[in-house]
Amino acid sequence: MDKIFGSSANTQDSGEHWLTVSDLMAGLMMVFLFIAIVFMMITQKENDKIKDVAVAYQENQVAIFEALESEFEKDLTKWGATIDKETLAFNFQSPDVLFANNQTKLSAAYKDILDVFFPRYINVLAPYRDSLDEIRIEGHTSSVGLRGSTEAQAYFYNMRLSQGRTRAVLEYGYALMPDEADWIKANIAAVGFSSSRLIMKDGIEDPAKSRRVSFRAITNADIQIKRILEAQ
Repeated sequence: MDKIFGSSANTQDSGEHWLTVSDLMAGLMMVFLFIAIVFMMITQKENDKIKDVAVAYQENQVAIFEALESEFEKDLTKWGATIDKETLAFNFQSPDVLFANNQTKLSAAYKDILDVFFPRYINVLAPYRDSLDEIRIEGHTSSVGLRGSTEAQAYFYNMRLSQGRTRAVLEYGYALMPDEADWIKANIAAVGFSSSRLIMKDGIEDPAKSRRVSFRAITNADIQIKRILEAQ
């Protein structure tokens, strides 16, 4: 009978074999569970750091906006300017005051505004320099080009126009603050966007408001988050 069905000792050995495999599987599951918990803890720590940066970014955005608003609140109406809380863009929206039609040369009126605005603007942002990626002078136009031009010709004509205008603004501001020349060269950029960022009203382009020059303070929160991720 033992030859046919096997002995009781063999049955016992087989049971011990399967018990050992079960113990091994249970041990592996505990190891995997431990690894999962550690991974979750690391991920949570990483997320907490990013959250801290996001909170600091928001607080910094609010602080910069409030500083700009406090400094220039009384000047905005007479300059035809606005400050955007979300983008920290200081928008000059009276194109007829800024430049002559189709010209990049600063008007006398805009020079008078920059004489007052530019040094105060740089000084207001001075306490926040460590959190700034750059200050961008942005030039924007309407979609209207020269008479008879195609849409593409109008776009690239306005690109040259918007770039020339922001360069003229930067050159003038640079000359106003020789003591800050090195910082200005390293941190302020002049960019022309042509008609790529039009101001719309009820789905229709507002040509007058689309023609504007903006000073935009761009914070470096994204750079801080990238450094945190790279350090993990």
